Amino acid sequence: MSRFLIACGGTGGHLSPGIALAEGLTARGHETTLLISHKKVDARLMEKYPLLRFERIPGVHLALNPVGFCRFFWQQLQAFWFSARLIRAWHPDVIIGFGGFTTSGIIVVAALFRRAVALHEANRVPGRAIRLLGGLAQRLYLPPGVHLPGVRLAGVRHVGLPVRREIIRLPHEAARSRLGLDPVLKVLVIFGGSQGAAPLNNWVRERLARLAEEGIQVYCVTGLGKGGAEVQELRASSGQTVKAIFVPFCDDVATLLSAADLVVSRAGAGTIAELIRCVTPAILVPFPQAANNHQWANARFFEQQGGGLVVDQRFLAELDREVFDVMFNDWLLRKFRANLQRMDRANSLDLILDDLEELALPAGRPAPGLAAAAAKSPTKAA
Repeated sequence: MSRFLIACGGTGGHLSPGIALAEGLTARGHETTLLISHKKVDARLMEKYPLLRFERIPGVHLALNPVGFCRFFWQQLQAFWFSARLIRAWHPDVIIGFGGFTTSGIIVVAALFRRAVALHEANRVPGRAIRLLGGLAQRLYLPPGVHLPGVRLAGVRHVGLPVRREIIRLPHEAARSRLGLDPVLKVLVIFGGSQGAAPLNNWVRERLARLAEEGIQVYCVTGLGKGGAEVQELRASSGQTVKAIFVPFCDDVATLLSAADLVVSRAGAGTIAELIRCVTPAILVPFPQAANNHQWANARFFEQQGGGLVVDQRFLAELDREVFDVMFNDWLLRKFRANLQRMDRANSLDLILDDLEELALPAGRPAPGLAAAAAKSPTKAA
């Protein structure tokens, strides 16, 4: 049995794969602790997993204004001392970081304590934390086809994002009934990720009447702090009642995505991994202020693989045509779903679990099943 410390808080896109990894390691008999932030989204997700151990680490996003930078620097100092105390008290075998502001302090301390370090980057443009800390890692998990200059190739593994075990495709009708929607009518889901997306919320509110007229139900996850729960009942041209449901947060992503004929969403790596797992076509609207425009790179790859389409936020007017064209094109929806099933063939979680168990072993001790794990890996180290 080994101990794994997983730094993954700050956004749902970081925390969800961290939880998936912790569940997988725990199922194999290991001990895990997840480091999360003090943000509401972390608290909401944490409540769903009472059997996992969580610790809140100090930290805030980097801001370039003087006050924001000083606050960031002070929080990172606190995170450094917090991490040092935790490592000395708990003695983890491997420290894993998923990027973001909760990762930096613990990874630097882990390197100083000569602990094994693994980093996972889900986006197709690596973030600042991964770029700066990659040289400290014995393992670096990157999306297929993505490379990071200056990192030892022997430590690089090309894998996807681990997805929580409860994220599986459910029957359309059952998922819709669970959400309070008509099982027969079309469903459009608006999903701005764990933070929500005000432009997408506004877009769908302005078009509710037209969508309802065509018999399209709407389920919109607005994001915490971007509106309360609300249910509207509208009329289709046929006279049927059509629901539009707005909720600030959804912690049952499998049901949400399984209910949808089509999703309009941001293009975070976590959202895309869940769309693929639930075989749900999507029109992605990348967040234009995302660091290094990484959401655009994610979205373009998703589109190139045939999982859906991309619309630039500057041209949201074009989203109307795309939504209606896709929603009522059964051939195209089937084609998207077939491509999504192809994209989901690799089991990223098992590949990472096998590799982390090898990393946690004392030097010179052979890992059980290592040859089999290497044979399953889609990319061999150079």
